[in-house]
Amino acid sequence: MPPARVYLAPGMFGFARLAAYDYFEHLSHGLAKRFRAKGRRPEIRVVEVHPTSSIRRRAAKLAQMLAHTAGTDDGPIHILGHSTGGLDARLVASPSSQLSHQGSSQRGWLGRLKSITTVNTPHYGTPLASFFATAKGQQLLYAMSAVTVTALKLGAPPLATASALVAALGRTGDSVGFEVALVDKLTDTVTRALDEASSRGLHDWLQQVRGDQGGVVQLMPEAMDLFHAGVGDRPTVRYHCVASYAPPTGVLDWLHDIRSPWAVVSAALFHLMYRVTAEQDERYPCAPPGGIDALLRDMLGEIPDPGASDGVVPLSSQIWGTPLWIGKGDHLDIVGHFPGPGGHNDWLASGARFDIVRFEKVMDRIFDGMIAAEG
Repeated sequence: MPPARVYLAPGMFGFARLAAYDYFEHLSHGLAKRFRAKGRRPEIRVVEVHPTSSIRRRAAKLAQMLAHTAGTDDGPIHILGHSTGGLDARLVASPSSQLSHQGSSQRGWLGRLKSITTVNTPHYGTPLASFFATAKGQQLLYAMSAVTVTALKLGAPPLATASALVAALGRTGDSVGFEVALVDKLTDTVTRALDEASSRGLHDWLQQVRGDQGGVVQLMPEAMDLFHAGVGDRPTVRYHCVASYAPPTGVLDWLHDIRSPWAVVSAALFHLMYRVTAEQDERYPCAPPGGIDALLRDMLGEIPDPGASDGVVPLSSQIWGTPLWIGKGDHLDIVGHFPGPGGHNDWLASGARFDIVRFEKVMDRIFDGMIAAEG
């Protein structure tokens, strides 16, 4: 049998491999293990995209990889996109997409595309993108990028950063005062640490983030109106989604139990992003027409708080196609970045208490969805 080809599209700030760190390592291994258990031969590839460029530029990269690696056999193709990667996948598959000068011969793989699975994807935008478009948000965006890079290189941000954050939290409960102290200290301290680390790959990644942030603006709820107007689903493809949300008080409750300075920094950042993400504009709701209350009641037995999110994307914005799994977890938990056994570095300390048991269940649902899509 020809192989089952699975393409993984990372989200905003995502990458294939950076500083010996694989973005999709656990998810890729989880899917490969399940395909092999069914006697199938998987070929799993991660697309290398610009971390914060426009959705169209990112999708063009995905299309190029498919054209060069999909082969000419009749093997099934599946795309899984995390966060913005889910929008890349939808654009690639859209009947109306015009990503490049590629002719029909280079898009022959479309007839073999069986499923698109979106994970924590902002289908209806996120208020966090609107915040990142402001001057203060741009500072935080860069600080978060620097924290990510430094954590990859050094294993944790400098202790001075954690100390400054704890002091800021002690002085004020106001998010704006905390935000200013956090951004100033992170930008200065982390940038110095990065210079000392002297890694060209990490520097290049950080420069890409600073040089092109076209995708951030496109994720604003207002901008997603245009995305929906121009991007349609392909009738022959099954669309699935995975969505998660963190408990609204989980972060603050959990802060009392945290012993790691890095976890304190991460939890405080998450709490700030969670608060910003909850502030939706009623004129541009981050939700499908008609809402998702009935769906949530059927799947969860309850309706989470209206401001529920994974810390980056509102829960209601993550729904597209058939939901495979909805549950508690933050924006990075589902792709394997969770604490404890079986997880990777936990970049977001959310208090969601996602673990290997939930991760394996999500992997089962995603795999079953791909197999079902093959008919």
